[in-house]
Amino acid sequence: MTDMITMQVIRYALEQIADEMGYTLVRTGRSTIITEIKDISCVITDAKGQTVAQAHHTPSLLAGFEITMRELVSKFSADNLSPGDVIITNDPYKGGQHIMDLYAIAPAFHDGELIGFVGNIAHHSDLGGVAAGGVAGGIREIYLEGLRLPMVKLYKAGVEDEEITGIIANQIRVPDKTLGDIRAQVASLMVGTDRLDRLYTRHGANLVQQACDDLLDYSERRMRKGLEALPDGTYEAEDFIDDDGIVDELIRVAIKVTIAGDRVIVDLSDSDPQAQGNTNSTIANTHAAIYYTLIAVVDPHMPPNSGCYRPIEVIAKPGTIVNPLPPGAVAARTNCSAKIVEAMLFALAPLAPDRVTAGSHGQITTCGFGGRDPETGEPFIYTDIQGGGNGGRAHSDGADGQDGHLARFMNTPVEAVEQRFPVRIERYALIPDSGGAGKYRGSLALQRDIRLLADGVSFARYSDRHKVAPKGLFGGLEGAPGAIIRNPDSNHEERMASKGLDTLAQDDLISIRLPGAGGFGSPGERMPEAIAADLRDGKVSQEVVDRDYGGGGTPAADE
Repeated sequence: MTDMITMQVIRYALEQIADEMGYTLVRTGRSTIITEIKDISCVITDAKGQTVAQAHHTPSLLAGFEITMRELVSKFSADNLSPGDVIITNDPYKGGQHIMDLYAIAPAFHDGELIGFVGNIAHHSDLGGVAAGGVAGGIREIYLEGLRLPMVKLYKAGVEDEEITGIIANQIRVPDKTLGDIRAQVASLMVGTDRLDRLYTRHGANLVQQACDDLLDYSERRMRKGLEALPDGTYEAEDFIDDDGIVDELIRVAIKVTIAGDRVIVDLSDSDPQAQGNTNSTIANTHAAIYYTLIAVVDPHMPPNSGCYRPIEVIAKPGTIVNPLPPGAVAARTNCSAKIVEAMLFALAPLAPDRVTAGSHGQITTCGFGGRDPETGEPFIYTDIQGGGNGGRAHSDGADGQDGHLARFMNTPVEAVEQRFPVRIERYALIPDSGGAGKYRGSLALQRDIRLLADGVSFARYSDRHKVAPKGLFGGLEGAPGAIIRNPDSNHEERMASKGLDTLAQDDLISIRLPGAGGFGSPGERMPEAIAADLRDGKVSQEVVDRDYGGGGTPAADE
């Protein structure tokens, strides 16, 4: 066993390698969803495929490595792997997320011995499918969502397989961009294998491997200790998806959390059957939502690795919304996984009220615009992800203008969008009165108005919380629901479905209005000066103050 200081030195070295892999991927990527939104993450595993370090990027993308790596190590023995190999897959039914998220994994060697794997995952703007961007809601089968790749070697001993890249290029709309992004993933992996080899050279194979084993055990101990500090019992909550894009009915996500000593069972068996549309959550995505929430509530400072997952048992009945069977479609899976996080937080709120938030925007609004640039005649795909409101917390308001749980995406700057695509962003602003009232207010939602400068543009999207508003907690009020409006304030204004695929004309304006977030605690407990500051800053109107706060608060003096 290594001493605690040495173990932590190795831990942070591994995390730094994972982060450097991510920075390499972002710097060398081609699509804004990678370079600006940073819809990526990176991981380092041991030779058994157990996660030992994760990058500080998107938590929702990492749990799938647990399942994917089990598949990989069973398929490829050490004798079948060489330096320079790169294995790719995006199969949602083999540990993947959805078709647009591509895993790339490389074996790492030191002195000719397999010491582990480095991996990354990135959301691509084009991997085929019925809609440009691959993010259309309301699709019934996975076969329509894009090119589903089995676990194959894209690179063999450092040489790219031209037959595989040819198959990929032949099935997609903008192959140069996608292949460029895939090669950025490969470059990231080569950085990872090099840095890992250097780490082993510096400290020695035996010490690093022992430190990795100790690190997994350390995380397990911290998770168990944190669980033991919570009261034993069974705690239940539920949340709802608006619809699946096909059937206009609510879809229930039910959570039952049972804490027994140093173990926890999360049972989702009472959730609704899998949907006809593509709001189904892959099992990897379901696990990610549960792991993320438990780490955040139990002990947010533990190293997130395979060790901290050991005391957690997840029960997800096959054929339900949280564990679909093929050929169920899954592109809009985050509409479900975000509800798992929300329900988990509400179930755990009585146990740890200071570590949870009120309801957030509780979904991910992902839009794909595809067509031809009228100036160049070249095809384009503009994929964007919008952030919504964050729930009030035990000691502060929700954070305005930031993405919420699980994904933690960045925004795409207006300048980056307008420079690359035939669109104009006419408004990007916070929406007043969208945060639920409470002792601590839910954060305001965002609005983004996009003017199309090309004709015949496909508009694929999935979003949610247009019907079921974000919940308040401990007496806090609901946040505002979202909406997508075509040509607002005109004679042909149209409220669009939250999930679907439509064709837009040149000069159409799409107004994406995200859901807000719930308040935390009774509005009657909010400090008058906080209400006055919200009035001064235009975050709430006098009408809402009169309605929700009983008229409390007076205009704050100008600073």
